[in-house]
Amino acid sequence: MRFNLRAMIAAILTMAIPVTVLAQQKFPVKSVRLVLPFAAGSAVDVLARLYAQRMAENWGQQVIVDNRTGANGIIGMEAIARAAPDGYTIGMGNIATLAVNPSLYPKIPYDSLRDFVPVSLTATIGNCLVVHPSLPVKSVKELVTLAKQRPGELNYASGGVGSAQHIPMELLQAMTGMKLVHVVYKGITPAFNDLLAGQVPIAFTGLAQSLPFHRNGRLRMLGTTGAKRTAATADVPTIAEQNLPGYEADSWTGVVMPKGVPAELVTQIQAEIVRITNLPDTRERLIAAGFDPVGSTAEVFAALIKNDSVRLGKVIRDAGIRAE
Repeated sequence: MRFNLRAMIAAILTMAIPVTVLAQQKFPVKSVRLVLPFAAGSAVDVLARLYAQRMAENWGQQVIVDNRTGANGIIGMEAIARAAPDGYTIGMGNIATLAVNPSLYPKIPYDSLRDFVPVSLTATIGNCLVVHPSLPVKSVKELVTLAKQRPGELNYASGGVGSAQHIPMELLQAMTGMKLVHVVYKGITPAFNDLLAGQVPIAFTGLAQSLPFHRNGRLRMLGTTGAKRTAATADVPTIAEQNLPGYEADSWTGVVMPKGVPAELVTQIQAEIVRITNLPDTRERLIAAGFDPVGSTAEVFAALIKNDSVRLGKVIRDAGIRAE
């Protein structure tokens, strides 16, 4: 019997390759689920669908966006945490679900720091204070003056207690002394719809969501929440510029996966997120919609989650905010 030495060596080397590496080389071999704890049409949903499209184009596999809404994002985040750690479930969380909820709810079915593998910060999201045009105010100062003239009469909407619309307003009220009535909705989409209809006159929203309506006059943007003006809203002053130095309440969003996903897959998906973020077309679309594209290492995102959990936890405790 004659032996093929080269074939034998190749077979031995193949056997020595770790299974995780082979799995990485084949990933993905089927559709991938991108779980969002947010309603369709929300700011994060807009961003996530762009990433899903780009991933699907590059991978040659379908990336299905799964909106798991409810309980201020808890339902969706729990679905991510409990998913099989095989790389085929990717989650997208934000400052509310990852940094606020753990301090807001006494009992929560996930731990932001232990149950997820941070993959990459995708973008920071400029928030803005908007009013319906029927409200006779054109600046933060005018809103504060009107609210103090009519204490307890003006309503503002949010997508939930402790949400990305609630916390910025709590900060603003603490800094100005005005008192508004908090109208809580089951998600930002119904809150935003009532804002557009004039059923509730005031809200904090994501820039991506409000920008088109600011431009066509259906909403009036009073101020943005960042440290500086965004390119998309250069005509709108920050809230800090309006005699409220130090006010800052931008949000962020990023990709996480269930704990236990092989490190090789995390690295591969992190690289894919960064690649998509840095595409000129992606950056252009995100910036135009009010986002600030980032694309970070897993370590940077993990540090952000930890730091904001501590910082916002203090805000929540000091304000006495409790989940209803």
